[in-house]
Amino acid sequence: MPVVTYPEGYSLDNIDGAVRGAEGELRVEYRPEGSENWLSTEWQAVDPEQDFTSQFMLINLLSGADYEVRVESRQTGSTEVSSAIEGHFRTAPSPDVPARVVFAATTGQDYEDQDAPGGGFRMYPSMMDLDVDFFVHTGDIVYYDAYAKNVDLARWGWARMYSLPTNMEFQRNVTSYFIKDDHDTWQDDTWPTQESSYMGALTFQDGVRIFKEQVPMNDLTYRTYRWGQDLQVWLVEGRDYRDENEVPDYVGKSIWGEEQKAWFKETVEASDATFKILISPTPMVGPDNEGKTDSHANVSFDFEGSELRKFMADQDNMITIVGDRHWQYVSVDDETGLREYATGPASDTHTSGWSSNDDVRPEHRYLNIIGGFLSTTVERVDEVPTMAMRHYGVDGNLLNEHILTEAILAAD
Repeated sequence: MPVVTYPEGYSLDNIDGAVRGAEGELRVEYRPEGSENWLSTEWQAVDPEQDFTSQFMLINLLSGADYEVRVESRQTGSTEVSSAIEGHFRTAPSPDVPARVVFAATTGQDYEDQDAPGGGFRMYPSMMDLDVDFFVHTGDIVYYDAYAKNVDLARWGWARMYSLPTNMEFQRNVTSYFIKDDHDTWQDDTWPTQESSYMGALTFQDGVRIFKEQVPMNDLTYRTYRWGQDLQVWLVEGRDYRDENEVPDYVGKSIWGEEQKAWFKETVEASDATFKILISPTPMVGPDNEGKTDSHANVSFDFEGSELRKFMADQDNMITIVGDRHWQYVSVDDETGLREYATGPASDTHTSGWSSNDDVRPEHRYLNIIGGFLSTTVERVDEVPTMAMRHYGVDGNLLNEHILTEAILAAD
């Protein structure tokens, strides 16, 4: 089992990126932009057992509105505010409003692969330039493998990642959803019953618990959100319920688990949104590298993969957005016609895994070994619902664009 040691004179209090928590209280104040009066939560103590974090549920928000938000802190027992941070967020339009909605998604941000001067990732200001309504991180938000050999070091990974200037500026101003994958749960290609001494004292269940304390999250990490009349997205859990990767595939072998899969099918079939998007931490279509055993695009989970691809292809206007892969691509499943858009990683230095841009397979409609992000714009153009899928580089340069309509998707 790995033994954690620090250079002489260093500890978790002063290593690079260390941000130790402290006891105290928080409250959240918020108001629609332009309003004079702040709404406020009650003061709430941070939880030392959960990395000195605290989460708040804001209710009775206006639909399709921009909000100002201010988080204030004070010492326990004090009435004086000691510090505050301000920001913004945007709420979803009502399901009966054909609103224009823009969101962005990415995957794979490794602290060791930063690319912004002063620290962070260039993609974040590029996404802010698009004035996105919301953001989805599809997983591998941090990479535990090399350093997180206990709970304290796992939490340190989150603290240093979200003390980076670009990350802080973006997250305090953009409505965001987070999905976890393998590296921000435990280790590469992990599953719940996996046994390994590589991660030291950190367990799989530690990773499950830490994720819920570090990001805004209800009890279930699979959920769906409606953004206006024309868009609904589904964010799924790809680690907590999966069977062992490496055993041969069989009927009933699952990544999602039966309960999540039943929820997914039921909520998709009940949706009347014009466009439906599954946002998955791992590929559904691929193509993936030969020998991989970790996703629905691999033969190791082909029974469930085939079931889900057929189900989604049978729905009206449904596509998938996926993370995990360290390159951008668009593919169309040759059996079902299901479209898949891979976001690509957070920086160019984090690209890897695909041999070359010349290795184009029959499924590919776009292939680029590059970092950046994917944007989705849903709007009415001449009264016709359209969905524009755009890949960008880290500096916001447009690399690929597909304009989709109901007619185009029906023809796949």
